[in-house]
Amino acid sequence: MPVTLTDIKADVGSVAGHVTPHPKQIKAVKEVLMEGAKSKRISDFFTSRVGDDIHLIMLHKGGEGASEVHGLAWEALKAASEVAKDLGLYAAGQDLLKDAFSGNVKGMGPGIAEMEFEPRKAEPMIALMADKTGPSAFNLPLSKIYADPFTTSGLVIDPRLHEGFVIEVMDQKEGTVIPFDLPSELHYYLALIGDVTKYTIKRVRSKDKSLGTAAVVSTDKLSYIAGKYVGKDDPVAVLRAQSGFPAVGEILQPFMFPTLVGGWMRGSHVGPLFPCSSDGSNPTFFDGPPRVVGLGFMVKGDAIVGIEENPAVGEHKPVDYFAGEDFQYARQRAMEIAVYMRQHGPFMFERLPEEDMEYTTLKGVLEKVLKNKGITQGK
Repeated sequence: MPVTLTDIKADVGSVAGHVTPHPKQIKAVKEVLMEGAKSKRISDFFTSRVGDDIHLIMLHKGGEGASEVHGLAWEALKAASEVAKDLGLYAAGQDLLKDAFSGNVKGMGPGIAEMEFEPRKAEPMIALMADKTGPSAFNLPLSKIYADPFTTSGLVIDPRLHEGFVIEVMDQKEGTVIPFDLPSELHYYLALIGDVTKYTIKRVRSKDKSLGTAAVVSTDKLSYIAGKYVGKDDPVAVLRAQSGFPAVGEILQPFMFPTLVGGWMRGSHVGPLFPCSSDGSNPTFFDGPPRVVGLGFMVKGDAIVGIEENPAVGEHKPVDYFAGEDFQYARQRAMEIAVYMRQHGPFMFERLPEEDMEYTTLKGVLEKVLKNKGITQGK
């Protein structure tokens, strides 16, 4: 029986800047989702956060884009937004770009990563949650996971992975989705996906039709939806692991390298991706550096299985992969890179080029300067 795992996330207000949601917001979200579980709109869920983003990880049988599930998430995020307003939190309701739910949260501000699949006998899953960066932040790590045998040795030594994967790439500015058959189209794929200002991975599929989807990534850019800067896009990716897919260790390995990503302060800078625990995801240096949290859990029938001793609906504790000492090495490297990048101040290439900056105060600066000085442009 197919099930659907949906991760819907949003920044709807935080304490003392873009740092962390208030515990009362998390409580409000859980109460709404618990009612959704009691009414059978979802079968199970848990909540988490990275930086100021609240994540709603929900298991159900409604399929991708299910109105009742998206509507439930909207109710939960609205409830957290109201708490933020009552407490006077910063950026209350920031990612909720519409006033009323219209059947699906896509295009309404929250990020969405969801997949429908037929669970295997054992179904390990990973949610990768990023803060202070954009949808393309996972381009390099996912390329290593699904296309690089020096990262995923299973591409060489596991017959089930020999055929490779199909990676769907989205042109964020045009909306076009292009499927690449790997490894045969690897060079064509790399020619596009390396342009992180335009292209992002949307979905990865196994060539084994009995397995189906391997990974999905949220791809919406808030600035494209709202027509102005309203916050970082903070992507989420959901991946299936083991038994025909890359192993957990192969999925985590790329995050030992703090790849440079766009975002950081005001969505207008370049910084290293910093792997950390959920509790350690508060951005403290220049609104960053950009954070990534990796959570692992199992799907068994209608239930999510974490590491708690007494499982109950909505009370699951996932494995927090980046919390351990192993990734302290990557965190140290990331901070060294972050400090180095910040020494460039307002100069490229620490600052994004004007057309890619999400904060728009620089637009029209030249026109204003020329006007004030009585200079005609081009003369």
